[in-house]
Amino acid sequence: MQLEKEPPTSHLKPGTNGSAQAATAQMSCHPPGVVQRLLTRLVRQLANTASILGLLPLCLLFLVDGYQFLIPFIVYNNFMDDLDGALAAKLNIRSRFGANLDNVCDAIAHTAIVMLVGMHYGGLCAAGSIVAAAAIVIRGVARLDPSAVKGFGSPTNELIRHVLLILLVTNLVGIEANAFLIIAFGVHTISMLMPQRLPWLLRSLTTTATSVALLNGTLVLAWLVPWTTIPIAGAFVASYLWSLGAASSNWLRTGSKGGSLAPILE
Repeated sequence: MQLEKEPPTSHLKPGTNGSAQAATAQMSCHPPGVVQRLLTRLVRQLANTASILGLLPLCLLFLVDGYQFLIPFIVYNNFMDDLDGALAAKLNIRSRFGANLDNVCDAIAHTAIVMLVGMHYGGLCAAGSIVAAAAIVIRGVARLDPSAVKGFGSPTNELIRHVLLILLVTNLVGIEANAFLIIAFGVHTISMLMPQRLPWLLRSLTTTATSVALLNGTLVLAWLVPWTTIPIAGAFVASYLWSLGAASSNWLRTGSKGGSLAPILE
């Protein structure tokens, strides 16, 4: 009696040794370690990606009718600026490069916003915006130095939030924004370079991801729901003025020990 021959491995049905060998060969081409390292690298770049994405729509402001995109861009940029920090903290992916990238993106976006608003209104407002833009650049460059003084003055995005609220409130009540913007540019130019920390800014008091999200939500609310605009603007301005008063008082009380204006330039 003739013995039945073994079928060639190329014709084996699924579940036989042939399929197992094929699966093993496929796994050897893409070892789990490579995939895991790739995913880890992608996760580590999430915060940096958020920083860059927050800046990219800036190009819309340079269109012929680009000014109409200013308020949506400020709201979006503020959200993305907070998102990159929240991602870095939550995923424990803080790095010197990420901090520098965030500072550079902030300086570019905030300088462009301030100068666009200033040039839109012209005159003293334009001059004030140039001075404020210089303060933004100085503060941003200083933060690139790891040994520079940290924790002083008001953040540049505090000025941007105030610009947003000034534009919303003046548009709501039907008055010119020019004078209010000039005041904001002048006061923030000083506060951004103060050697004292402004302790009670609303953004500085938000320490959790939930509270930061709620704070950004109030800006969206002020933009889209008119009856909330004035109360929300009042809360932001009041916390800023209270903090500025406390910082100025402490600065005057400590005298030369409190440092000079723009300690980063020393």
